[in-house]
Amino acid sequence: MSNYHIKHLEEYFQVYRKSVNNPENYWEEIAEEHFLWRKRWDKVLSWDFEKPEIKWFEGAKLNITENCIDRHLTTKGEKTAIIFEPNNPEEEAQHISYNELHKRVCQFANVLKSEGIEKGDRVCIYLPMIPDLAIALLACARIGAIHSVVFAGFSSMALATRINDSDCKMVITSDGSYRGEKTMDLKGIVDEALKTCPGVKTVLVAKRIHSEIEMTDGRDKWLQPLLDKAYQSCYMEIVDAEDPLFILYTSGSTGKPKGMVHTAAGYMVYTAFTFKNIFQYKENDIFWCTADIGWITGHSYIIYGPLANGATTVMFEGIPSYPDFGRFWEIVEKHKVNQFYTAPTVIRALAKQNLNFVEKYDLSSLKILGSVGEPINEEAWHWYNDNIGKSKSPIVDTWWQTETGGILISPIPFSTPTKPTYATLPLPGIQPVLLDDAGTEITGIQVNGNLCIKFPWPSIARTIWGDHQRFRDIYFSTFKDKYFTGDGAFRDEVGYYRITGRVDDVIIVSGHNLGTAPIEDAINEHPAVAESAIVGFPHEIKGNALYGFVILKEFGETRIHDNLRKEINQIITEHIGPIAKLDKIQFTSGLPKTRSGKIMRRILRNIACKDTTDMGDTSTLLNPEVVQEIMDNAL
Repeated sequence: MSNYHIKHLEEYFQVYRKSVNNPENYWEEIAEEHFLWRKRWDKVLSWDFEKPEIKWFEGAKLNITENCIDRHLTTKGEKTAIIFEPNNPEEEAQHISYNELHKRVCQFANVLKSEGIEKGDRVCIYLPMIPDLAIALLACARIGAIHSVVFAGFSSMALATRINDSDCKMVITSDGSYRGEKTMDLKGIVDEALKTCPGVKTVLVAKRIHSEIEMTDGRDKWLQPLLDKAYQSCYMEIVDAEDPLFILYTSGSTGKPKGMVHTAAGYMVYTAFTFKNIFQYKENDIFWCTADIGWITGHSYIIYGPLANGATTVMFEGIPSYPDFGRFWEIVEKHKVNQFYTAPTVIRALAKQNLNFVEKYDLSSLKILGSVGEPINEEAWHWYNDNIGKSKSPIVDTWWQTETGGILISPIPFSTPTKPTYATLPLPGIQPVLLDDAGTEITGIQVNGNLCIKFPWPSIARTIWGDHQRFRDIYFSTFKDKYFTGDGAFRDEVGYYRITGRVDDVIIVSGHNLGTAPIEDAINEHPAVAESAIVGFPHEIKGNALYGFVILKEFGETRIHDNLRKEINQIITEHIGPIAKLDKIQFTSGLPKTRSGKIMRRILRNIACKDTTDMGDTSTLLNPEVVQEIMDNAL
């Protein structure tokens, strides 16, 4: 029986029992057998959810790039590590071997060192999905610098917030990016952001779209000339197991974004383990995760998980609709992709198109399909299964979060029977529980509750950068001695879990977690706006979309309202990014509030979802009459 690679259901149950009966022995065996360490750990695990404090492989020394690159060179040096598929299908794909990746990472690492970056320094990476992005992450990791990747669709204000929060010394960006037929001025966004980021001393600029951009003397430097002069070997910095590897920001239900901190050893072990099992990766398979590396999915399952297993991983620069809606399937055929991992919002968008876009391509190479970002609805699951997997490729409906670092609940193909809309069973070492609102565990089957985890796993985030108290308050204070996921879940008659959605003020739109508070803060900056409230409502493509209820200082005419809607969405785009724009904006004279002033979002959600059959008792509200007004004018 292999602890590391589970191949059938009986083996899963054996391994799972072992992993929860003695978690420390279980993870110790995996860490010893499958990874390189410069010094062995003194203690496998110490933890206290009350503080909270979690440490895995304490005292161990390593470098994650040695495990992702160097150790493969003797046996897999000429094997392709990364396939880069450009936005334009007429541009040739790049096949980057492990030898080439090693050389390029070392050169980039030497550039970072020559520009004064040292172990522990934070480097912000704001790049499109080009090889420089993957190489920049690994170069930071090689010298012990902490990378903070910001999705290259965020606005200058959102970028500045993240740069300042982690006090980054350097920004790595490009002259621009391609997105279908459009180009984006990334350097211009960086320049605007840096007007309020005094800590940034250097900006490295990659050329991608070859546009005319402004370069600030003494701060901005073209990347390629520096790489051309850099040595092709670079000594790796040996770090402690619990040293931070990266910071990745995720939306909170209140306040500024949360900089989740992931550490070197535990994250490496868990992402490599989950990649191997959930995608049943075998030598010479081609794995493609369509996410952007700006999200945790890209970190864990484009870069670190695949490379730690010596895999071939695909990076795609473009979008699924360019030059037409067959682009994904054309890439699957072209590169003979074996495992394909994407988001339900993408599946729903592609399912709306003519099946000719699918049927013209040979998808016979596909062995495993994956879904990530939100629960996949049943209709999309069946379309995916029937038309892409041809009913022969299991669908792994994966549940996890930025905070968890890796997948926690998912089918293991050919071991766990799949069930539409269910994430199914926990991975080895993961101990989920359902709790009622009072914190009492809900046992048995056919039950709903708040999804919590009662024991740490190696890739759990260790803190929020610069604000450990906030980390404790959000994840460990709601339920004693439990990690609270913020999600609700249902456990069925065989113990399968189905995620039922967020129970806090975070809305998942197209797989992206969007906190309502930052969006409302942005809207409220409009001079005509007095107050606002955001809720989610079902959307056939995005899964959820955003519905804004806005109180104006002066109630104007309809034509003025139309202009205001555009202006409000423009403010949201500037403050957060276009992913947070509202699909519907309803102007109202008031919002339903309790007598203590709390907005009753449940009522607003019901109205937005057109489900007003049971509004509950509204008579106790401070302003019960406003509910009917909002219902009458609902969009």
